[in-house]
Amino acid sequence: MRSFSVSPLEMLAGFWLNRGLVRNLIHREVVGRYKGSMLGIFWSLITPVFMLLVYTFVFSVVFKARWGSGDGDSKAEFALVLFAGLMVFNLFAECVTRAPNLILANVNYVKKVVFPLEILPWVAMGSALFHFSISFGVWLAAYVLLVGVPHWEVLLCPLIIAPFVMFVMGLSWALASLGVFLRDVGQLIGVVVQVLMFLTPIFYPASALPERFQTVMFLNPLTPPIEMMRDVMYWGRLPNLQLWGGGMLTSLAVAMLGFAWFQKTRKGFADVL
Repeated sequence: MRSFSVSPLEMLAGFWLNRGLVRNLIHREVVGRYKGSMLGIFWSLITPVFMLLVYTFVFSVVFKARWGSGDGDSKAEFALVLFAGLMVFNLFAECVTRAPNLILANVNYVKKVVFPLEILPWVAMGSALFHFSISFGVWLAAYVLLVGVPHWEVLLCPLIIAPFVMFVMGLSWALASLGVFLRDVGQLIGVVVQVLMFLTPIFYPASALPERFQTVMFLNPLTPPIEMMRDVMYWGRLPNLQLWGGGMLTSLAVAMLGFAWFQKTRKGFADVL
């Protein structure tokens, strides 16, 4: 039986050697998602804007939530700060909710052809990053219209997203494998993602919590990238290097462990499917 390398180098080599295939599959997936609809790919722009307006109305008008302590905090500020965190969470949610079904939805790749199954999470990530980029463009346009020229620190966003992408990839590899053997994983992940939406400082700042809860909040792996993205995008603050470094080490560990688990268990996919 063929053996599969669990080396961290293989994790990146698999993507690089199959980059053309990954690019074509991402394009097919993005285009296929909106195929047949009247507005087509414009839905990728309409959806986040619509949800942003709904969340902003509910939390800033109904619940009168504010990011600062003063009364001068505008709804525009709330919308921009909320959207910055929501973009990061949506990137995470899109990948991990799809991960348990990645292999199940591509059984033909497992049984009939020699196919690099390890790239399927990369394809899902590429699609999620496409939608993240659309949302990022919407945020920049809104900031220019409502506030003015963005801070130069916004250029540091890729530096913050890069380790987060590796963290999500590690989870995706692990969940893609578990989804083959445990079909309930997909249902469980859907519930977990919904819970995380409210246990992550998306609709409120982490600083709004009592100090003893802030420590627990930062154990949530989604909290540091969301807080740092807001810092560089809206407030023009440099990211916390200690927080970023810890996130980088954690992300690399999760990516390597997730990839190793996927490679170790993939030999059993065909038997189960």
